[in-house]
Amino acid sequence: MNSFIQRIVENWRRPGGYREVFKISLPLIISMSSHTVMLFTDRLFLGRYSLDTLAASVPAGSLAFMFMCFFMGVVEFTNTFVAQYVGAHLPRRVGSVLWQGIYLALAAGILLAGLSFFGESLFRLAGHAPRIQELETVYFRILMLGAVFGLLQNALSCFYSGRGLTMPLMIVNVIGVTLNVPLDYMLINGRGGFPEMGMAGSAVATVISSAVMLLLYIGVVFREQNDRVYGVRRMWVFDRVLFGRLLKFGTPSGIQFFVDIFGFAMFLLMVGRLGRDALAATNIACSINLLAFMPMIGFSIAVSTLVGQAIGRGCPEDGVVATRSALHLTCAYMWVLAALFVLAPEWLINIFKASGDDAGEFTAVRRLTVGVLRFVAFYSVFDTINVIYSGALRGAGDTKFIGWTIACLSLGLIVLPITAGVVYFHFGLYTVWGFLSAYVCVLALVFRWRYRQGRWKRMRVIEPVPLPLVPPT
Repeated sequence: MNSFIQRIVENWRRPGGYREVFKISLPLIISMSSHTVMLFTDRLFLGRYSLDTLAASVPAGSLAFMFMCFFMGVVEFTNTFVAQYVGAHLPRRVGSVLWQGIYLALAAGILLAGLSFFGESLFRLAGHAPRIQELETVYFRILMLGAVFGLLQNALSCFYSGRGLTMPLMIVNVIGVTLNVPLDYMLINGRGGFPEMGMAGSAVATVISSAVMLLLYIGVVFREQNDRVYGVRRMWVFDRVLFGRLLKFGTPSGIQFFVDIFGFAMFLLMVGRLGRDALAATNIACSINLLAFMPMIGFSIAVSTLVGQAIGRGCPEDGVVATRSALHLTCAYMWVLAALFVLAPEWLINIFKASGDDAGEFTAVRRLTVGVLRFVAFYSVFDTINVIYSGALRGAGDTKFIGWTIACLSLGLIVLPITAGVVYFHFGLYTVWGFLSAYVCVLALVFRWRYRQGRWKRMRVIEPVPLPLVPPT
């Protein structure tokens, strides 16, 4: 026992150990938790408004996110460039790559706004009930028109996350959720002098909060001190070579996000064909699952940052220590939540209990959700491995492997079998969730195998750096 405690203490203090990972991760965990709270309360208010709005919110939100996530994946890869430039002591390149991410976010925002008008046709193809289609279309269109604010946030946040300074991200995100929650309540239900907007009110609240958060990021990033060290104002010129390098390494990351979310969106669309109760139960389970998944992203970003910095300074073994520390911390967190999903599911589910005429119908939804949460508890343990090892690989720049792996497994274990199973073989809700769980488990095992091969230790996304390196004063 004493030797075990001694190892924990030693790993807490060493570079890349528990303390360093936790220092970077904690503000990110709070930031991701704020996003979780935002989505959770959004669906909570919609669920209390009506089961129709709850049933429509996750498919529409997932489809909107699916279109955004490709560009988010590319833009957020700015984090790896920043981390490696910081590790290589090239601060001015940080400002330059930040601007390339901004230019990409602006162009993507224009494209996404144009896609906002195709939502009605897409939801019609899904075969959902007419009322659900109407609500999905409204929600999707508003989110897509405001997508540019979120993409610009992603770009600017990399200036801090890539340097391992995550406290500003936490502050901005907490302010955003603090604004979003009351806006949700007032705009959905028509309180505080606002009109009752229902589904549209939820989307408008999200866009307003996102715009305010962007203004806060602009204020903290483009300060004189940051410009003096990193050139965040002066390095605004479009750099064709650096922009191309960002696209080269970021595009596989974008494909990864797109295919992953595409598979999940198809999963939700097929569940929608099983009926409103099955869709509502799945949406509740997915909302609860956010409690587990989003904070893990905080650990993943921290691992990407520490691995990227280690690669930049030519010490990949420091990245090994950071990855192992993050895996231990994330497993401890996830096992507690998985136990809660199994031992006290109804306590979590009853939060979504609808009022009025829908209340009596909630019993069937609750029964289905209890079973679904057991799948969530099982695959979340494997998702811990998935998130941490993929974060380490991404920090080194191994994005092609990640992208192709997710593309193949998503198509092979989610999109094709679930679509064929629901349409032609009449799969039930639990069979569909079984395929989703198998996807997460296999993905985790593949990423663990790739990480242990060690090829990522020889990778690098930034240009060769002349030696000797002199840290900036």
